[in-house]
Amino acid sequence: MTDISGFSMGLAALQRERAAGRKLPPVEKWNPPHCGEIDIRIARDGTWYHQGTPVARHELVRLFSTILRKEADGFYLVTPAEKMRITVEDAPFVAVLLAREGGGSAQRLIFTTNVGDDVVAGADNRIRVQTDPDSGEPAPYIHVRKGLEAKIARSVFYQLVDLAEPGENGTLGVWSDHICFPLGNPA
Repeated sequence: MTDISGFSMGLAALQRERAAGRKLPPVEKWNPPHCGEIDIRIARDGTWYHQGTPVARHELVRLFSTILRKEADGFYLVTPAEKMRITVEDAPFVAVLLAREGGGSAQRLIFTTNVGDDVVAGADNRIRVQTDPDSGEPAPYIHVRKGLEAKIARSVFYQLVDLAEPGENGTLGVWSDHICFPLGNPA
């Protein structure tokens, strides 16, 4: 495992770009060599840990979140010079706030993640609900960007359920950007 201090190449430049208000870095275009694993873990609740200790600086978590990439075999922090594998227990982000604009099928549901991303549910950012086969408990997610998802916090999911309407087969669904996303069957 590599220490976080060893993963600094290119990180300072990325931080300066973010501070200047630039968009997310194009991590999908970078193809650096795989340099191993780094002892960073994102817990189910969205807390980032380094060597078992929570990362206290939100700015650092936000910066790392902008260079996160999902590949077929896992999650990586990627700079133009290095690619390091990290551990993600569930989804890398948590949708912690929900705002609604408009109404009916044209309404827009805007989710805010724990790292400050705003995501409008729609064709590019779909809501999905996975049901635990043993407990029957729903686990809702929204796509954030390039294969990365946010688990929807329980309180936010309750807001979605309040907005839901019954569909043709009795399944509850919620509209956003002219798409109806199924949430499940009412109990």
